[in-house]
Amino acid sequence: MAPQTGTTYASLQPERPPRRRRTRWPWILAGLLVPVVAAGGVIWALRTEGSAEETADRYLLAWSEQDYAGMRALVADPPADFESRHRRFLADLKVAEATFDRPSPSGVFADTGPDAEGYIGFSAKLRGQRDFDYGGRLRLVERDRTWKVAWTTTTLHPLLKAGRSLRVVARTADPVKVVAADGTQVNTPEAPGSVQQLVEGMRQTFPDRFKAPGRSRIDLYEGDRVVETVAEPGGNRPIQTTIDLKVHQAGARALKGVDKPASLVALRASTGEILAVVNAPGGFNRALLGKYPPGSTFKVVTASALVADGVRPDRQVTCPAEKNIGGFPFHNAGFEDFGTLSFRDAFAHSCNTTFGEMSVAELNGGRLGEVAKSFGFGTAITPGVPAVRAEFPDPKDDTDLASASIGQGRVLASPLNMASVAAAIASGAWIPPRLVTGEAIPDAQPDNPRPLEEGVVKALRTLMPAVVTDGTAHGVRFPSGTAGKTGTAEYGSGTEPPAHSWFIGYRGDVAFAVIVEGGGAGSAVAAPIAARFLQSLPQPN
Repeated sequence: MAPQTGTTYASLQPERPPRRRRTRWPWILAGLLVPVVAAGGVIWALRTEGSAEETADRYLLAWSEQDYAGMRALVADPPADFESRHRRFLADLKVAEATFDRPSPSGVFADTGPDAEGYIGFSAKLRGQRDFDYGGRLRLVERDRTWKVAWTTTTLHPLLKAGRSLRVVARTADPVKVVAADGTQVNTPEAPGSVQQLVEGMRQTFPDRFKAPGRSRIDLYEGDRVVETVAEPGGNRPIQTTIDLKVHQAGARALKGVDKPASLVALRASTGEILAVVNAPGGFNRALLGKYPPGSTFKVVTASALVADGVRPDRQVTCPAEKNIGGFPFHNAGFEDFGTLSFRDAFAHSCNTTFGEMSVAELNGGRLGEVAKSFGFGTAITPGVPAVRAEFPDPKDDTDLASASIGQGRVLASPLNMASVAAAIASGAWIPPRLVTGEAIPDAQPDNPRPLEEGVVKALRTLMPAVVTDGTAHGVRFPSGTAGKTGTAEYGSGTEPPAHSWFIGYRGDVAFAVIVEGGGAGSAVAAPIAARFLQSLPQPN
């Protein structure tokens, strides 16, 4: 007999229902004397008290309350071990709580024979070490003008013929599987190292899912021999991730040969799904946990704030080699002087002096912080593994504001944070990134998208491609349709302090961020890595 997850009342109906000739159920009114004409005169006959349904309901209620004396009183011919059989039934199934109910409609049908009798279906819910639901039936007969339960072992459960029992059998759960978007298991030694890092992060986020709790099934025994398995344990559902192994492999190939610590994150811009997280070398998940000054990649946020406040891409601005702002000298990379040019070109050439001066003149009063917040800065990131939030502290003065506008000073972000900034321009809304699907993520923020202003999206979709075609990354061979922003984020001190190399961008529905720690100019190091990544991506069918 094939294993089943529970017995239903429907499966217990006889193959050919008894022939309905005449229902002999009693009248509702109990104790009435009814005249019957017979030879020699009139005699009086007694009707059965109550109804079969009422008896069934009292019996099932007493069973739910484990009131065995009350049950016995409702049984026609209870066996001597009536109570012990019921207690053993619940003990074998390790039941902590049980309820028995008569469904509506009751499912009563009448039999013919020397006595009126019929069957009433019931449903049972057993809760304990192994929850178990099944359907059964009570056979009701008339005895001494009342309805009684004609009890047999099958009243406990339809499969319990004489000499049989149902028992809970414990077993060890299979380890939980973590799977990529295509169903490939990734919590294995064969998985890429960066993916195994993510699995470790999931262990921290969902510790209970990685335990091996005991699971159990219910077997039908005849003596000590297993007849069949009645209820199998539920499947240990896998942890589903959004990782696309082909995209991940493209990222790994792009970072191959890089001699400094580097990371690459890729997202599906329209959904926020994390497609790839690559760290080289391993050991620290800098892609999600590293905090770095984002450098000029933050100019995507600053430009969005300026455009939202009325700056047009064709507006003429100045870009001197150096500019004193708030008593501090700001300069362009290599002290390059671009003179007067359009705002679009100032963005493409990453003019620090232009952005520092315009932010102080036009973005005071916390405006830049408001826009940064719309791109996820200051918002907890809960993708299903530990991840840091991007930080934009309120600027203390003009110098602090000018520094923040070019991604320096106290502004900090991870590659994941900055990939989500690029994704926001690609999709038109900032969407919290996510790695694990179908889980109740502790302390998760609502994943409602934060739409950007239509004019901002339109403008940035003009500004970011210009970086690749005419600006700081024009010397890199990107696939057509790429939009991005370079970043050279200084840290430390000195006349020529070291710098992290950044590039963020999007192409189609894939947004990404690349960082190389201490790599130097974004155009020289991170941008070529990004180009290799895009060139290695599988082409859509």
